[in-house]
Amino acid sequence: MADISSRKVDHIELCAQRDVEYREGALFEDVQLVHDSLPELALDEVDPSTSLVGRRLRAPVLVTGMTGGVPEAATINRAIAVVVEDLGLGMGLGSQRPMWVDPNVAYSYQLRAQAPTALILGNIGVVQARDASLESLRELVDAIGADALCVHLNPAQEMAQPGGDRDFRGCLATIGRLVSDLGVPIVVKETGCGLSPAVVERLSQVGVEAFDVSGAGGTTWVGVEELRGDAHSRPVAAAFREWGIPTAAILLGLRGANHTLIASGGIRSGLDVAKAVALGARLAGLALPVLRAFKSGGREGVHAKLSEIVMALKTAMLLTGSRDLESLSRARLHCGERLQSWARSLSR
Repeated sequence: MADISSRKVDHIELCAQRDVEYREGALFEDVQLVHDSLPELALDEVDPSTSLVGRRLRAPVLVTGMTGGVPEAATINRAIAVVVEDLGLGMGLGSQRPMWVDPNVAYSYQLRAQAPTALILGNIGVVQARDASLESLRELVDAIGADALCVHLNPAQEMAQPGGDRDFRGCLATIGRLVSDLGVPIVVKETGCGLSPAVVERLSQVGVEAFDVSGAGGTTWVGVEELRGDAHSRPVAAAFREWGIPTAAILLGLRGANHTLIASGGIRSGLDVAKAVALGARLAGLALPVLRAFKSGGREGVHAKLSEIVMALKTAMLLTGSRDLESLSRARLHCGERLQSWARSLSR
């Protein structure tokens, strides 16, 4: 547990202070929404509300899982929870592996007092889920009052991490078992390298319906592990720092498919949220900008950042003549050649 706690503290500080983002973006810059200069809408008529696993959100914005298991994580999570409750948004939690190892750290994940009606997503790594009983996983979900359990896939990060997991066999079967037997909704998510359309299809075949594509373009967790690595692990991490599939390319590759998609990885503005929805996402998620807003301005900084994102989203909706998210999902858009090339590669 001491090693896990140390890693969680390192992750918070490195993400808050160091260069941990992909050098190439998520390719949202290659997506242009077509302007409507005659929208025949008032801003008050624009409705960005949506829902996921039975929870209604006033806007399709999710603060994706960051941290847990240490006192600083509890402070961060509680501040975010208060804000998402106030704004009617959602949040995911960092990996609950520390809580699985030591139930005494459950307090850092328990946020229903701060967010009684907000969407809250639990989180466990697929390797840990493979080795856990269904009963213990249900206890993780029930102990925090989560609406669903995110099962995260992070082989690239693990390969870059000193002492990380090296055996990823049986993970697809594990996810199928959770979907059929756990009794709570399952969201499968990557951690910044992206879920390809081919992987989404394989997961769909075992019953998964909701995916956080978590593509390249935001935080590179391989890059984070490079910063905290040792002489043995750092060269591998450096070689794979930019590894992954850009988020916008994944969305374009999956456009039109019947999946519930969360777009995370390089979401940095309300305009990015609008582009993600136009490409087929139900929600868009972000973490690093929220962490840095908290570090610089506390809970008020988080509130200002998320309010800014929601306002920019509503502005984009008005400027495309989109009264609601269904209309935005049909908005005209232009995709640049880099993005189209990526999407073609993913469809082969």
